[in-house]
Amino acid sequence: MNLRFATLRILVLLATAVALFIIVHVAASAPAGNSKRLGLRGLKRQRALESTPFWMTLEPMVRWIGARFTGLISEASHKQLNLKISLAGDFLGLLPEEVVGLSVITSVMGLAVGVLAGSVSGMGNILAIGGLLIGAAMPSMRISEAAAERMKRVDRRLPSAIDLLALAMGAGLDFPGSVRQVVEKSGSPDDPVVEEFTLILQSLQLGRTRSQALEEFAARVPVDSVVEFVGAVVQAEMRGNPVVEVLKIQAEVSRRKRTVRAEEAAAKAGVAMIGPLVLVFVCILMLIVAPIVMKLQANG
Repeated sequence: MNLRFATLRILVLLATAVALFIIVHVAASAPAGNSKRLGLRGLKRQRALESTPFWMTLEPMVRWIGARFTGLISEASHKQLNLKISLAGDFLGLLPEEVVGLSVITSVMGLAVGVLAGSVSGMGNILAIGGLLIGAAMPSMRISEAAAERMKRVDRRLPSAIDLLALAMGAGLDFPGSVRQVVEKSGSPDDPVVEEFTLILQSLQLGRTRSQALEEFAARVPVDSVVEFVGAVVQAEMRGNPVVEVLKIQAEVSRRKRTVRAEEAAAKAGVAMIGPLVLVFVCILMLIVAPIVMKLQANG
């Protein structure tokens, strides 16, 4: 029995060694990756490198490690990561394999912090494993957070952009000219609405139809206000209805829905505050009653 167990253990170690050798060989033979990016994602990468010195230091390592995972990511996972990055506004200009590479780096950092905290607190492996898991999930969580924030900003800014679009078309401009006015008059180029309208304008200049450009907009920002706006404009174009009137109605509808959602959030906030207020009241009561009880016990 001991001989069989020892033989099995040796076979497992050999299989593990062969698997590690194959992984290292594949990683070492992979290309280093190209730092140049084209399109909006490349622009986001350049802006992130210029505005964040730490990312400028970390980006070559992320790109190098990401290149090693290019052939190891399944097609479905690649599409899912690419969609998540696109919904986040091409976050840091990352590619799907680079998100995996960033997760590897943050996993190592989280493990190091967990080991250090575990050695100080005496909790050992629990904090090390927790730091590893948190570090691995941190890039995906940050991208999801950026996507949610971007959706909120688009939802908040879209009604005013539609108003400006309707005003420009009512003044006699065509749809591309009106979109150009929205881009030029809407302030910061980092505004997600300005970015999306810039992409719409570029799509129109490349020869796509208005319906195709707007449907791509709805695919990039799948919030209710955008989907309703795109659907209303496309339907008006198909039926031959005046687009200006549709835009005015859609802007008013989006504004009303935004007001209703704000009122609902305010109402829910009042209910959500009950629990913390009860806890605060209990703590204050304990601070008042505890000295009295202690004094009575000392006297009694």
